[in-house]
Amino acid sequence: MRTPVTIDWTTTSAAAWRRHRAGLRPIRRLDPVQWQDLQGIERQQQALARNTERFLKGRPANNALLWGARGTGKSSLIKALLNRYASDGLRMIEVDKDDLVNLPEIVDEISEQPFWFVIYCDDLSFEAGESSYKALKSVLEGSLELPPENVRVYATSNRRHLMPEFMADNLKSTMSGGELHPAEAIEEQVSLADRFGLQLSFYSFSQDLYLEAIDALFPDVADRRQLHKQAIAFALARGVRNGRTAQQFYRQYEVVPTPTAAEARSGK
Repeated sequence: MRTPVTIDWTTTSAAAWRRHRAGLRPIRRLDPVQWQDLQGIERQQQALARNTERFLKGRPANNALLWGARGTGKSSLIKALLNRYASDGLRMIEVDKDDLVNLPEIVDEISEQPFWFVIYCDDLSFEAGESSYKALKSVLEGSLELPPENVRVYATSNRRHLMPEFMADNLKSTMSGGELHPAEAIEEQVSLADRFGLQLSFYSFSQDLYLEAIDALFPDVADRRQLHKQAIAFALARGVRNGRTAQQFYRQYEVVPTPTAAEARSGK
């Protein structure tokens, strides 16, 4: 068995839980995405920043669930958040959904540290019959022992309620005295998401918003009409307009420098 790595949180801002070594591994190469690089999600940025700043000041703050359409900036927002607030004492631990059963051990290890930790779960969702969400529930709201004040959970998901929703569950709901009583399965689905006090929704971009993101990525391109035409065609081929599509277009588009007046006259 490998000896667990001791994390020096004064010099390490992020780590990931690794199942095979049953411990944390420092993340040395962080995604460099910056707060100002994100486009079209200003409302979500402001809400998450406000919650995080309260957390870093030791004030009441919520666990956060970022849910919605794929490629709309949920994961990028979490990464940019760390880059923005690491110097203020924010630390982040990435935990895969399949490793949530280890959450109590992870939390025990960091609860006495003089830093503020966000447990980050990306693309979080559960299928019927899975039980690992129970460990997440205990960290979100505690059991006999209250969750530590220096730990919050930020998760991203394509599902609003994190769990599968079946038509059969709705059919099991009942009416009594004019009041709707949801079926137990629905109550279970909603109860998990309800533990995230801050829920931020993300939607696919309108064409105008998509082109704003394109313009931000190509500030020096003079021929906006041609740029937009190609960007729209790229999005149509992908079948979706979002921040990820804009980034993918940016990575393959070749910017042709605009010739100077002298070059134009000389025919170069």
